[in-house]
Amino acid sequence: MSCIRRNNHSVTSEFILLGLPINPELNSMYSALFLVMYLTTVLGNLLIILIIRLDSHLHTPMYFFLSHLAFTDISFSSVTAPKMLMNMLTHSQSISYTGCISQVYFFLFFADLDSFLLTSMAYDRYVAICHPLHYTTIMSQSLCVLLLIVSWVLSFASAILHTLLLAHLSFCGSNTLPHFFCDLSALLKLSSSDTTINDLVIFTVGVVIITVPLLCILVSYGYIGATILRTPSIKGIFKALSTCGSHLSVVSLYYGAIIGLYSFPSPNNSNNKDVIVAVMYTVVTPMLNPFIYSLRNRDIKGALRNMFSGRTSSQ
Repeated sequence: MSCIRRNNHSVTSEFILLGLPINPELNSMYSALFLVMYLTTVLGNLLIILIIRLDSHLHTPMYFFLSHLAFTDISFSSVTAPKMLMNMLTHSQSISYTGCISQVYFFLFFADLDSFLLTSMAYDRYVAICHPLHYTTIMSQSLCVLLLIVSWVLSFASAILHTLLLAHLSFCGSNTLPHFFCDLSALLKLSSSDTTINDLVIFTVGVVIITVPLLCILVSYGYIGATILRTPSIKGIFKALSTCGSHLSVVSLYYGAIIGLYSFPSPNNSNNKDVIVAVMYTVVTPMLNPFIYSLRNRDIKGALRNMFSGRTSSQ
């Protein structure tokens, strides 16, 4: 391994990604599988964006956030999947120091943005169900844009903070990462520097970026549940549940993977579970989101039928 010195810190010129814990003989099969999954992610989410853009009936706050969530899912998956596929197909495991640091930044940025967008969508559902008469007034276009801007700014601030702190660490020991992408926690374990500040920032920012949005989502659905239980009409209950079902499914997939990763640490310092969970929220979840919204959402299914029958509304 070669090292270069930058700003009085020793850094490795490249890292070695061990990739997925799979049998090398099955590499070609898994490469084809993940290529199909990645293409499905990109095409499925692009289709969601296109449908929302073309059908004027979907120009509402909920679908405004959904279109940005679809874009974020494409970007989030694209941070790791193409490099993983290239390494699997070329049997090359290296990634440059600059490429690794860049991957950390964009991974954190889009992961954080996903969390904030899901929170904004939960708030939208709360207003729609708990305050339906004031929905149009509260969820104005200006508020939607403001929530989006705040989400981008907070995501940028979090990602750049972690990245700058990471860039100041020394790496001149082992350069082998037991992962298929440059995971922040795995990089901190490789560093020869004191990572106390990094660990403290990860905990503090994690509370703001992950825990607070999750609590907001749970509180929103707590109020939604209470409102639904007070609804005398069975039809009204099913209508309310149908508007929340897709979002709840996506939230469960996203936060379920994160909770599973951090609540149940791997035994005997094994990283296999961490890698498998990472595949879930970087590849599988972004791929499933378009299916969840298209199969469980009557508006999206209707817009799909209209589009393929040539009757997409443009008014």
